Amino acid sequence: MANPLTAQEPPGIAYRVEVTPKDDGPLVSSIEAVSQLIKLEDTAPTDGYGLLARARADLPRITEALRADGFWGGAAQIEIAGQDVTRPDASPQTTDPANPLPVAVILTPGPRYRIGQILIRSEPVQEDALVEQAAADLRLAEGDPARPADILAAEEALLLALRRAGYPLASVVARDAVVDHDTQTMDITWRIAPGPLADFARPTVTGTTRTDPAPLTRLMARRLEGQPYSPERLERARRTLMGLGVFSFVRANEAPALDQAGRLPVHFQVQERPRHAVGGRLGYETNYGLTASGYWEDRNIFGSADRLRLEGEVAGLGETGVDNATYRAFATLRTPEFLGRDLQSVSQIGAVRERLPAYDRDAVLASFTLEHRLSDTMAISGGPNYEEGRIGRDGDMNDYRLFGVMGTFRYDNTINPVDPRQGQRFNISATPYYSVLDSNKFTRILAIGSSYFDITGDGGSVLALRAALGSAPGADWNEITLDKRFYAGGGGSVRGYTYQSIGPRDAANRPLGGASLVETSIEWRQRLTRSWGMAAFLDAGSVGEEAKPDFSGLRAGTGLGVRYLTAIGPIRFDVGVPLNRQKDDPSFAIYIGFGQAF
Repeated sequence: MANPLTAQEPPGIAYRVEVTPKDDGPLVSSIEAVSQLIKLEDTAPTDGYGLLARARADLPRITEALRADGFWGGAAQIEIAGQDVTRPDASPQTTDPANPLPVAVILTPGPRYRIGQILIRSEPVQEDALVEQAAADLRLAEGDPARPADILAAEEALLLALRRAGYPLASVVARDAVVDHDTQTMDITWRIAPGPLADFARPTVTGTTRTDPAPLTRLMARRLEGQPYSPERLERARRTLMGLGVFSFVRANEAPALDQAGRLPVHFQVQERPRHAVGGRLGYETNYGLTASGYWEDRNIFGSADRLRLEGEVAGLGETGVDNATYRAFATLRTPEFLGRDLQSVSQIGAVRERLPAYDRDAVLASFTLEHRLSDTMAISGGPNYEEGRIGRDGDMNDYRLFGVMGTFRYDNTINPVDPRQGQRFNISATPYYSVLDSNKFTRILAIGSSYFDITGDGGSVLALRAALGSAPGADWNEITLDKRFYAGGGGSVRGYTYQSIGPRDAANRPLGGASLVETSIEWRQRLTRSWGMAAFLDAGSVGEEAKPDFSGLRAGTGLGVRYLTAIGPIRFDVGVPLNRQKDDPSFAIYIGFGQAF
């Protein structure tokens, strides 16, 4: 007696599908995407009737695919071994896997239908002028292919235009699409209800567990309450909440109706990130060594969406070992809504032990900064800072003590901070310093700007430009504290040169720094595959002894780089070559790090 557990399954009906005609490649691809006959080709039905049922079920799918591409008068026929599957007596014969049954999908698309008359009416009728204005950029015109997807996209664009004009409840009352097979056109009539013009009501925030919702509501109210409705304004407010760094997601939900005052209520649903976070970064330069940093962050210590970060860095781990490495440690507390105002406070205290080519420094630092966002892309900040310690060269260390007041303006409309592909960044800072021990006064001014051009529109080819200009007026060059002078060279500056090496040098050929800085970079970034890309760059920079920028000592470097593209940003490998070397300059330098060079 046979064991049912070891019984062999019947081999099934093997078949192969061919779609004809093949002269319209996109249409054939659309048919192949919806056809179950094609998708299940390697999964043979158990008998001929199963194959027949599969083929008959494909016919309406293929007809819909034809219409989706504008072929409203098109037709399709499926034959199995020459038999039309719509015939009542169709009966595919069994076969063996070595001789699969031929299945033919025969398309008769006919002409592609076009858009005929387009009518847009409003309810109530007195809003016709408003709807006509919103329809100015409909992106659908008479003569366009009559594709349903294009029609729905035009409808969404029409509603978005009304919402951008301040009508949050705009809706489609009816859409009538009439196909005329004689003229091979489709006439479309929309009836649109714009609804009332509205401002934002006072928003609400929910979903917090450790965070006090009151300051969050206050923050959102400043950006929305009483302002004309705008989807872009709402999205900027949502990004402001996300930018606090304590939420894993923020969702903005609009109410389906206006309140009694005729304003639109908005509800922000948030989810808090874990209270603690750790992270770190690694970088390497052949002429500077390894840099390693790490941080530990505590979110919501005081329940006000604040963030305390403790971070440390070890840099310059090269041939000289850990004794001559640079060490930095800082504690930073960020608190939004400082004193109930639209200000973010940044309190920082830290200590450094730097052993750099230009100087050695042991110091403690403290600063307090208030930042105010002018818009989604612009911010200003400022506040006092203080540092004291010892600074010098070759073990000859001198005491120093500096007071400063920093002011900064920042503009940034890029999207990805570690891999920008389009937009601009600009930062200008000015810090007047007073040296307590020798009564010197000077001001350190630095402006840095970069632009990114997405040449292909998909991030595959990006042209990146960068420029920096620095000046320190108010004191002679040799009266400026060593660490406040300007330096150039190395990764993020002029690649190919040793870190801080560009500019004036002493008798031992070591960098002295200067009172002015000029830097410029151009880089072409090309994605090769989903995970790999390359870059070609040209950097140049100059450091002068006078506060007025000096181009006479301009040094240039060029090179190529490889990018490994990850979900969180590119891992960068650059090789730079100096074009006009000075004494002891290397013939090349290698840079490894996370994120683009600028």
